[in-house]
Amino acid sequence: MNILKPGLNCMGIYDADETGVLVDAEDYYRAFYHTALAARSFLLMAGWQFDSEVRLLRGADEHDALGGGRFLRFLDRLCEENPDLQVYILAWDFSAVFSLEREWFQGIIFNWTTNKRIHFRFDSSHAPGATHHQKFVIADGALAYLGGMDICSSRWDDRYHMKENPERVDVDGHRYGSYHDIQTYHTGPVVQVLLDLFRQRWRDAGGGELKLPEAVTLVPTVPSGAFKMPTTKVAISRTVAPTPLTTPPEIQEIRRLFMDAIMSAQSLIYLENQYFSSQAIFWSLVARMSMPKRPRLQIILMLPDRLPLTEELFLGLPQIRMIRSLQRVAEKTGHTLSVYSSAQADHDVRQMTFIHSKLLLIDDRFLTIGSANATNRSMGLDTELNVAWEASLAPRDEELSSAIRALRSSLLAEHAGLFGCGKEKKFEDMEHLSAHLESLADDDQARLCRYQPDPTFENSELPEALEPIARVVDPEQPVDNEFIFESFTKSELGSFARGIFKLSQMIIRL
Repeated sequence: MNILKPGLNCMGIYDADETGVLVDAEDYYRAFYHTALAARSFLLMAGWQFDSEVRLLRGADEHDALGGGRFLRFLDRLCEENPDLQVYILAWDFSAVFSLEREWFQGIIFNWTTNKRIHFRFDSSHAPGATHHQKFVIADGALAYLGGMDICSSRWDDRYHMKENPERVDVDGHRYGSYHDIQTYHTGPVVQVLLDLFRQRWRDAGGGELKLPEAVTLVPTVPSGAFKMPTTKVAISRTVAPTPLTTPPEIQEIRRLFMDAIMSAQSLIYLENQYFSSQAIFWSLVARMSMPKRPRLQIILMLPDRLPLTEELFLGLPQIRMIRSLQRVAEKTGHTLSVYSSAQADHDVRQMTFIHSKLLLIDDRFLTIGSANATNRSMGLDTELNVAWEASLAPRDEELSSAIRALRSSLLAEHAGLFGCGKEKKFEDMEHLSAHLESLADDDQARLCRYQPDPTFENSELPEALEPIARVVDPEQPVDNEFIFESFTKSELGSFARGIFKLSQMIIRL
């Protein structure tokens, strides 16, 4: 297959002692807690969002937890008990758009109410209109986590995704719906590569050169519930938009990685993602399906069926149009395209598990997981970080291919509400996978549901009216005021204004 190409679609392929995957925040938050507890020299954390009062442990795990198991209190207690520990936290300096969703005064809360060895910085050193979306943690230079998970409110859930879970409450004590996400873990030389990336981010954010204490040897352990990838190689890919004030320059490794992986597919493309609006991914799928001499594919997308209102308007509407177009292409070319969502358990009313994971899997031989959404922004504008594994067709790599297949089967069993029932093997048969999933979705009581966008949006005039706005909300390139007006013709500006008016009227009606 040979998808991974250092210098083109990945930064490099690096040595690892242990590497693998954690599914859902119950396992990741628990793993983070125990890793931080074992750290002796430093903890480094970069994320899109942090919340000081997040409970890292729930239920029986929470009993006797240091600092009550709450994120910032826990870190504070760690520093009290270990006078050598240094903690560095780098958070995106969020846009005012998110101000109602964020914890206020974090600079004061993290830096002035805790141990002096907890260092917190907001990072706004990115291209105009971008966000820092990378999410990774490093402990003592020996173990790292990265993926789609932030340590913030309303993200914790277990793999059963029940409709009612008394532990699934936010930092204000309010209940929220079920939530699915994926993280990865790594030990060995690859961790140093991620440490260098954090150093660069800290320096670009104005923190100066990061002076870390000499690391005392941390003996990493494989986290509970992990899917181990039996390989000593892992690739790192990034997205970084160009800006004269930071290093490195423009990087679109993830965009190229997704395109190359899709074009290489022989049998199966499986994608889990929060969004699906990337033009690069869309046209790669169209191109691959349009090749008459290539084998027919099963393309399976796992997406949330609803997004918050503003995201539904500016990302959900392009998503609906792309999916409908792909379905028409698949029908004409003989490929199978199936798009699903996953319902909470014990549902009497259709309530979906929110899919936040960012995963692309090809033929059970290639897997990439990280922070990158299937959006234009993640392919070219926001700072993103993914890892990837690839198994060759050689017999020596069959164990890695089997591990990727086992992860896929477990994920699909989870989405179908069959996790922990011993039925994962029914999802392993790649040849008949789509037929099996369709038979499950035919059951009205099944938790695996065919994707059903809101018909109010799909059948309205909004897609055309809001398209110019969506180009600003989800661009591949840096955005500023000049870009907004120079990139639109006069007719498009009129459409932009009409879109704003229609949107305001809809919000009033809601």
